[in-house]
Amino acid sequence: MAVNNLSLKKNLVYRFYETLPGIIVWIILGLGLFFTFLKPVFAIYFVIAFAFYWLIRAVYLAFLLFYSWSKYKKVIKIKWSEKLKTIKDWENYYHLIFLATYKEGVEIVRTTLQSLVSSNYPKNKFIVVLCGEERDKENFLKIAHQIEREFGHYFFKFLITLHPKDLEGEIPGKGSNLHWAGEKALKFIDNFCSPSSSSGPSALRCSGPSAYEKIIVSIFDIDTCVHQNYFAHLTYKYLTVEDPTRCSYQPIAIFNNNIWQSSAIARVVARSTTFWLFTELSKSQLYFTFSSHSMSFKALAEVGFWEKDVVSDDSRIFLQCFIHYKGDYKTIPLYVPVYMDNVCAGSFLKTISNQYKQILRWGYGAENVPYMLWFFSKNKKIPLLKKAKPLMNQFFGSCNWATVPILLVVLGNLPVFIARLNGVKDAVVYNAPFILSWLMALAMIGLFNMAILSTLLLPLKPQEKKNLSFLGMIFQWFLFPITMIAFGSIPAADGITRLMIGRYLNFRVTEKSR
Repeated sequence: MAVNNLSLKKNLVYRFYETLPGIIVWIILGLGLFFTFLKPVFAIYFVIAFAFYWLIRAVYLAFLLFYSWSKYKKVIKIKWSEKLKTIKDWENYYHLIFLATYKEGVEIVRTTLQSLVSSNYPKNKFIVVLCGEERDKENFLKIAHQIEREFGHYFFKFLITLHPKDLEGEIPGKGSNLHWAGEKALKFIDNFCSPSSSSGPSALRCSGPSAYEKIIVSIFDIDTCVHQNYFAHLTYKYLTVEDPTRCSYQPIAIFNNNIWQSSAIARVVARSTTFWLFTELSKSQLYFTFSSHSMSFKALAEVGFWEKDVVSDDSRIFLQCFIHYKGDYKTIPLYVPVYMDNVCAGSFLKTISNQYKQILRWGYGAENVPYMLWFFSKNKKIPLLKKAKPLMNQFFGSCNWATVPILLVVLGNLPVFIARLNGVKDAVVYNAPFILSWLMALAMIGLFNMAILSTLLLPLKPQEKKNLSFLGMIFQWFLFPITMIAFGSIPAADGITRLMIGRYLNFRVTEKSR
């Protein structure tokens, strides 16, 4: 059963849990400033040691990135539709695809549906749910009916849902929209696939969990265009992993749809997200789902669908399952990509604003920390280590994101300046800039590798773009030190601070423009 997070926030213990990530972030930044001005030599030693540690960590992450890259290059070459045919009864499984939309134009929705039609998978196994909002009723219904006329006949079923506005216990956003659509899909499946139904698919003509196990759910942002092998690969994984209903399935998100039209800053932020996801997929255990992903309908129905009053619905649905199944739930990496949009809102200033707001929303994902502390403490059946791993992953990941780039870049050279200003003649004061410059130069090697891999991920260049545009795709990475602070640490710290002081964030849809 999905919980009421709005009522939980009124509990003093839960409220204390919400403050913890922000307290740690501001203690770290405060200590950094304290030692910079009052103990600059100590701060210099710390920054050098800290930079060296993160250089080692960067090398480690580079190995993870190349490991995942090799897996990705191998997986996309496999003909998964042919491999799938070697598995008995694979035709009995259906795909339920949720597409949540709010104020997006018809061209965005159309390209997503076209990618579904272009899949190397039987389209008569697709149940597509286009999920709109009453707050955008006129625009949504016009687009929905147009899309239904163009694409509805390809699929087993095309459903249109309209999420009412201002329902009690909800915040407007993707999670509440999906919750409403999930309940409508449940009614359709129960009615259409019951034993008494003469028109339902024979493979599902049994109500209850046994039917739900044969339905694989994909939750996509409306700009998500799937790789042609996505559903074949997903189905193959689902039918070959142990206990598939206790798993979520995470693809690689590659922000390519409008990459040639977007700004350099937005491209660097998006590519950094892709490479982060590459490294996450290579780890032995994934603890959360991110953006577009898949799971079983059985698990989704048993946890009561998405919670209606959270911003971080993509990662929260994993935690709902993890807690419901007492830790017996995991995420399986898929090395087949889905393609999404970079932030692009027409004007440069509006794009920058929207990019900040998107990262702010992702940084607000620290709201999962109090959720885990609250429910993990009450669930004694989950082993302690299983609780600790996702909790530490989220807690330290959020704190590192908000503080590390600021400590390395902003506070890195400030202690040297303060020490010289105070007349300190310690040798480390004079050698620190040289040491730090070498450490940063070594780190630039990893940046160069990301620039090369980034160009290898590019789609075909539009004819109107000049060949020099490829050079821009490489040199844009010199913006990385700026983006990791201005569109990394600062909005992440902003989101964590809002949670700490109780200025709760509502879901903000990132405007999409092509």
